[in-house]
Amino acid sequence: MARVLIVGAGLTGSLCAALLRKALPQRPLQIVVWEKSRGAGGRMSTSRSAHDPRCTADLGAQYITREPEYAKKHQSFYEELLSHGVLKPLTATIEGMAIKEGVENFVTPQGISSIVKHYLNESAGAKIFFEHHVIQICLKNGKWEVCSNTGFLDQFDIVILTIPVPRILQLQGDIANIINRSQRQQLESVSYSSRYALGLFYEAGTQIDVPWAAQYISSNPCIRFISIDNKKRNIESPDIGPSVVVHTSVPFGIEHLDWNIDEVQQLILEHLRDIIPIVPEPASIKCQRWRYSQVTKAFLGCPGQITLHTQPFLVCGGDGFIHSNFDGCIESAMSIVEVLKPGL
Repeated sequence: MARVLIVGAGLTGSLCAALLRKALPQRPLQIVVWEKSRGAGGRMSTSRSAHDPRCTADLGAQYITREPEYAKKHQSFYEELLSHGVLKPLTATIEGMAIKEGVENFVTPQGISSIVKHYLNESAGAKIFFEHHVIQICLKNGKWEVCSNTGFLDQFDIVILTIPVPRILQLQGDIANIINRSQRQQLESVSYSSRYALGLFYEAGTQIDVPWAAQYISSNPCIRFISIDNKKRNIESPDIGPSVVVHTSVPFGIEHLDWNIDEVQQLILEHLRDIIPIVPEPASIKCQRWRYSQVTKAFLGCPGQITLHTQPFLVCGGDGFIHSNFDGCIESAMSIVEVLKPGL
């Protein structure tokens, strides 16, 4: 039985797990996923209130945008998610959103991480380990020996890296020598924006009196986007409190990237009160630092994946190798699976 390790339980990693299982239904394959965080989602992150876990907020991606060029090519992916109720059309008012011909937008009633969880479920038995932060990959007796920051070791026949490109370059062990000079230069050229996200969680019955579900902000030096998250998803319940999501601008994120997160949280709140003076006091707050928010420069040629080693396979993928949206991650996952299928 071939053992496959997918590093990263974000969108590309979960899609890889599902597509591998679908492409090779009869092949005895053990799929293992290691994720450094405490839950699945990556930058498709849905957080829960410490006061009431039913009150959630999307701190990463806010909605799914389908461009016309992918409408037919990825139709089956959208139809599957719509039929399972994971996606539904975005109908709420988002002020300042750019309107483009042929573009469709979708929201996730159960939070944006429900997309990732759907694909992990579709992987039919993939073993998922959270709080497993990979720090070292070595070649031992024709297999990959992978080590976590806690010292946990395991061996695999195939390793798929779907983590941000700078994290790949930080890995220790034989992988550092396997990446050739040209690949390293191209990997080092990949860049990301940085920003903060703030989630404000409220008790049931709290009213947030604004005429929109979400709004893009152009006149504030700190805040770029605000969402009344349950309103954006068109899910409002008298039993569950509302939540508010605030995304900072990229310049603010870069300038304050290494600040104390409590100080950044206070600064964002001050700016939020400039925009919404009557914002209520939340029951709980979460401030999220997105060091690698969106890809600003992808790997040369946007191949979707690169293969670092073939016997055994070591493959890299994710939005750093194409572009930062749902369709980009689908393209990356499909290209990874196509590379691996002949060897399986």
